[in-house]
Amino acid sequence: MKQIFCFGDSNTWGFNPITHGRYEYQERWLGIVQNRFGNDYRIIEEGLNGRTTVWQDPIEGYKSGKDYLIPCLETHSPLDLVIIMLGTNNLKKRFSLSAYDIAVGAAVLVDLVSKSNCGNQGKAPDILLIAPTTIGDLNNSWLADMFGREQGTITSHQLAQHFSRVAENFGCYFLDAALIAEPCAQDAIHFDLEGHQKIGLAIAVSFPNQAENFIEYFKKITATI
Repeated sequence: MKQIFCFGDSNTWGFNPITHGRYEYQERWLGIVQNRFGNDYRIIEEGLNGRTTVWQDPIEGYKSGKDYLIPCLETHSPLDLVIIMLGTNNLKKRFSLSAYDIAVGAAVLVDLVSKSNCGNQGKAPDILLIAPTTIGDLNNSWLADMFGREQGTITSHQLAQHFSRVAENFGCYFLDAALIAEPCAQDAIHFDLEGHQKIGLAIAVSFPNQAENFIEYFKKITATI
């Protein structure tokens, strides 16, 4: 069984912007990937509401991805692929970060994975870095003040260019979630059901038969989306 580890925030956890609860497993984008990939693959969800890349949240606490990543990787090893989709929470006004610094934080996580022995035969697993989707119109969102209204939205549109550079520097796979799905109208941050469906299918679309090389598949996907 091949194992795919997905490290993210509330959009990986499956936060429902209407109920503020959690979408059902089969509705979340990773549940959609699991359904499409089948029983020969195990999708490991590691989404945490409020998770950042490397910064500790002075208000919420325990949110730094850097502090949790390696122990979590070792818990689930060996892994074939690690997916990292973080950065949205770094857009909160309390951090006052540029898009460049947010991407540098993501690079720290990619570096940790690339130097780990959590893949097969003690090697590092392959890595797919996903730039988070952009923030929508925050004017009517309950998260507006937290994310700095216009500034949070502006900075979110600058993330993909810096994240793609990180992926290029490390030679890992890259997707820009903003080209696939938009945040919901309710809070301008989280995916609605349609967003989860789009992200899940973008990764799992036309999944090849089991005889095709797993990594070659991701090369095709990252080259076409």
